[in-house]
Amino acid sequence: MYRALVLCTALATPLAAQDCTEDAMIVFDGSGSMAEMGFNLLDEPRIVSARRAVAEAIPDIALHRRLGLIVYGPGGGDQCAGIDLRFPPMAGAGLRIVDAVDALQPAGDTALTAAVELAAQALDYRARPGAIVLVTDGKETCGGAPCRLAARLAAEAQDLTIHVIGFKVRGAFFAWQSEGASDYTEGETASRCLADLTGGLFLDTETTEELEAAFRRTLGCALLF
Repeated sequence: MYRALVLCTALATPLAAQDCTEDAMIVFDGSGSMAEMGFNLLDEPRIVSARRAVAEAIPDIALHRRLGLIVYGPGGGDQCAGIDLRFPPMAGAGLRIVDAVDALQPAGDTALTAAVELAAQALDYRARPGAIVLVTDGKETCGGAPCRLAARLAAEAQDLTIHVIGFKVRGAFFAWQSEGASDYTEGETASRCLADLTGGLFLDTETTEELEAAFRRTLGCALLF
């Protein structure tokens, strides 16, 4: 019940993205855990649900906002080397993002800190305002320090906002928030400090519909959604 109330409140509040003239980068989790199911109490791999949410939300958003994409996880013999800048912000990127996520075969570890830093560079964050939306199913596993990065970006950026969407996060203990909550079936990515320190949102999502709403909440224009 606690989680449902928090999520409904977060998704019902006014849209975070008020100005679609600012470029945005999506940093998408392609690590091996996105293919998990079964033992983690998932009825289908995370990537399957995520593909549906991307296909529903992103084409509409991309009609009005320049979007870019970074995928982290798959690629190379080093499990932490798979950080791929697919393209910087561009107009009309909706179908290109959908196709990239549809073709994604999850693998590798979670180098999300380095991926977010690369996204900030793609936005020319020291000179221009911009937004990053990080989609992750868990914590950094490649030695990065997301909170340290967040503090540095907040200090150096002209105006950079990072939103963090946790998707079917598992294993992070936060039972103190709700009596009886399970550290196995409920979790909260430690990387939410990326949002907290840059004025962004952290949205904890479990379903395709919640993830779609979170994309619209963080990337959509106020007058459109």
